[in-house]
Amino acid sequence: MENLKEINQFKEFNVEEIRKDFPLLSQKLHGQEIIYFDNAATTQKPHAVIDAVANYNSTIHSNPHRGAYKNSVLATLALDEVRSKVKNFINATVESEIIFTRGATESINLVAYSYGMNFIQPGDEIVISITEHHSNLLPWQFVAKAKGAHLKYIYIDSEGNLDIPSASNIISDKTKFVAISQISNVLGVIQNVEEIIKISHAKGAVVLIDAAQSVPHLEVDVQSLSADFLVFSGHKILGPTGVGVLYGKKHLLELMPPFLGGGNMIDDVDEQEATFAQLPNKFEAGTLNIEGIIGLGAALDYILKIGMKNIVAYEKSLTTYAIDQLMEIEFISIHGTKNPKQRSSVISFSVQDVHPHDVATILDSYGISVRAGHHCAKPLLKYLNLKATNRASFYFYNTRQEVDRFVEAIKNIRKWMGYGS
Repeated sequence: MENLKEINQFKEFNVEEIRKDFPLLSQKLHGQEIIYFDNAATTQKPHAVIDAVANYNSTIHSNPHRGAYKNSVLATLALDEVRSKVKNFINATVESEIIFTRGATESINLVAYSYGMNFIQPGDEIVISITEHHSNLLPWQFVAKAKGAHLKYIYIDSEGNLDIPSASNIISDKTKFVAISQISNVLGVIQNVEEIIKISHAKGAVVLIDAAQSVPHLEVDVQSLSADFLVFSGHKILGPTGVGVLYGKKHLLELMPPFLGGGNMIDDVDEQEATFAQLPNKFEAGTLNIEGIIGLGAALDYILKIGMKNIVAYEKSLTTYAIDQLMEIEFISIHGTKNPKQRSSVISFSVQDVHPHDVATILDSYGISVRAGHHCAKPLLKYLNLKATNRASFYFYNTRQEVDRFVEAIKNIRKWMGYGS
């Protein structure tokens, strides 16, 4: 990405030095050093993010926009600065294409209600994939039912990859909208969204990319992708909860009516009518989560300091190592591709004869935090004939030593349940 200037102050990637920046990682759980492997759900925060939020609250906290006093001006400038950072981070064209929301879920709902409810007509088709998180599935069910449209699915092969030849048939001249996750939060498979976008645009469809699992782990360039919309959450990339991003091509955002009504998003208001502000304000009603946005800006600065290329390479190595270790355990099943080139740092797995909730509870006794359940992707698990799985997900502050402890704990799980091996 030409616009992505990595600061990369680390002369070399040193995970032990990086870990010192994350206070939670030095804590103990049940008397043991905590191992946090639930990064697909939310990531830990470095001191830089924690301090940035505290500094904002301690020194300039005030409501941005229209305030004539110094702190309000400073808050406005800080908000604008983070918008510019996000624009550069994903290589958007202009700052006004960046809309701040409460998270990826709200970003998708904004598009579903503002674009979907206004531009999708009876008989039109909406296409999503079977791998979608509920947040990129339920809004499109709502739109399809409300508008009399047809909701269609792209399915996956045995490795968890989207079936591209099938997709070229499913996406038809009737398809008006396609919503696809770049990385499955269950299978960790990196999908070929570039090809999906090409197929969709050739049919005249608009495309939304759910990048909640990809922006923290890959270099994502919205201009290169040619995505019409793209969403992600701050808390999955070291930032605070309650803040997210919607990127949209400017000409589409300008066509869309406001999603929420309230302060800051108006141009003029009369008793019966109103006119609305220009982008991005039109979609940012009310007081934003300013401290969360400030924290997101600090998180992006921290990521750039380390370097996305360093993060991608390190996570690929760590995930490959973990998969290799787990595959040596005969009672473990790994879901999704084993090919590290097609996988992110998410490993969904099952332990023979042991319920995932029991697995997670046992691992917790070793100080290891993993996810258990359907991961807000029930249609996918039903398609895979699974009720639940365990999920270990890594970030660049995790280590091979932690993987070793995790694997040794896994080897003991069946003994805990009385199976003897």
